[in-house]
Amino acid sequence: MSSYRTQAAQLEESLSLSLPPVAIAFTDDPPAGISSYEEAAPAGCYFWQEASQKVFSTSAKDHELCAIGVHTHNLSGASESQTGELMTALEAMQGLDYVREEEVAAIPVLSQPVQHAVYGPLAEFPLDADVVLLFAHAQQSLILTEAVARVDEGVPLAMGRPACAVVPQVRNGGKAAMSLGCCGARAYLDALSDDVALWALPGDSLESYCKEIGGLAKSNGILTVFHERRREDVAAGKRPSVQESLERLAD
Repeated sequence: MSSYRTQAAQLEESLSLSLPPVAIAFTDDPPAGISSYEEAAPAGCYFWQEASQKVFSTSAKDHELCAIGVHTHNLSGASESQTGELMTALEAMQGLDYVREEEVAAIPVLSQPVQHAVYGPLAEFPLDADVVLLFAHAQQSLILTEAVARVDEGVPLAMGRPACAVVPQVRNGGKAAMSLGCCGARAYLDALSDDVALWALPGDSLESYCKEIGGLAKSNGILTVFHERRREDVAAGKRPSVQESLERLAD
């Protein structure tokens, strides 16, 4: 969609993203004209990185190696072995005290079962995006936090394991959230490096987020120069007033 191309460019420019924004859509019918994923993926989150390069469709069989992801995305048509795989994974995690039994029920799951998950670069995405993913470091996350707080009228949620739970959280709730990932996602995704977190935005509010992100990126840039020059002046033995520091912006 042409609007997505514009919005993707706005996000990349405003935030100086190292990876293009990624879109996700959930469908019950096979999406016409979109190729199916043809390789083996070690986990559902692996698709996010792949989707920065191309548009493709997946179904439960493509997520077979990720019992947690099949669960959080409520994918229909999973093999009979998936229930056993999920229980084995959860039991192992509980044995390590990584997740406790009472915490399992709190993990977000898509509210309705779906047949297909479609992934791709936002700029080229041919469907209405349900969720848009951004890989962002701390400075970019600062701007995102400020923008999301304006659009959603509240401080955004910060989530931990599993990383894939951020997708149903945002799809179900209609508000943006940040995920710090999980040890699995950080093992499978090169893009999710130690200084990077994942942001998920609801697709139907993307225009509003882009508007606030663009304005706040400019404001942050100007104020950064203000504070840098004020620091220089104080280090030089000066005691500048706010007005004097504002005037230094013209230097």
